[in-house]
Amino acid sequence: MNIGLIGYGAMGRMVESMALQQGHTIAIILKSNDNLTLQQRVALLSQAEVAIDFSINAAVRQNVDACLEAGVPLVEGVTGWPEQLTDVRQTVQINRGAMVFGANFSIGVNLFYRFIEHSSKLLAAVGGYEPFIEESHHSRKKDSPSGTALKINDIVAKFFPQDISIAATRAGHIPGAHRVGFDSLADTITLTHTARSREGFVAGALLAASWIIGRKGFYEFSEALDEILTPKQD
Repeated sequence: MNIGLIGYGAMGRMVESMALQQGHTIAIILKSNDNLTLQQRVALLSQAEVAIDFSINAAVRQNVDACLEAGVPLVEGVTGWPEQLTDVRQTVQINRGAMVFGANFSIGVNLFYRFIEHSSKLLAAVGGYEPFIEESHHSRKKDSPSGTALKINDIVAKFFPQDISIAATRAGHIPGAHRVGFDSLADTITLTHTARSREGFVAGALLAASWIIGRKGFYEFSEALDEILTPKQD
């Protein structure tokens, strides 16, 4: 793949490193503090086969617009922009663009979502359990609760329609941890995912980038992963 990299913080540099290790190339790098016009961004992004964005949430919309005008599919790894989701989805669909977004691009987390859904369905059917969610991240993470925690809440809420408690911690250098609990008078059941590093997020973003090339539409990463994990029928 020939990748246009948007954002060159810790995640952006890790995407560059892993992409090069996998034999991909980095066509261009757009930094969050680059003072570029939309047309300049479009011209640079046009050199890429796909773009991966790990910049800042305030820049999501301008990056989406630039990729659409450049005709380049986008993998959006920035979190903390839920209020723009409907508008961005409509813009991508109207302009026949291609975009994958995700609250979390970790493949392990996306499998974790499936465990949570299955467990929630079983425990709601049994009755007597009350769910709760806990998450912790490094102190530099600004959105709280995390996008992953909100996604987990949406999954659990399909089976437990009451308000679900979400506790968020920001401290130190924690890559990311999420815990879903189901408490009853008799016992407590917990499911936990702990990230050891950010490499899992980067691997998922690169997987999404290879998948979105040649497609049209607006997808959540879990949708892309469903297709990737489904064996092809001869």
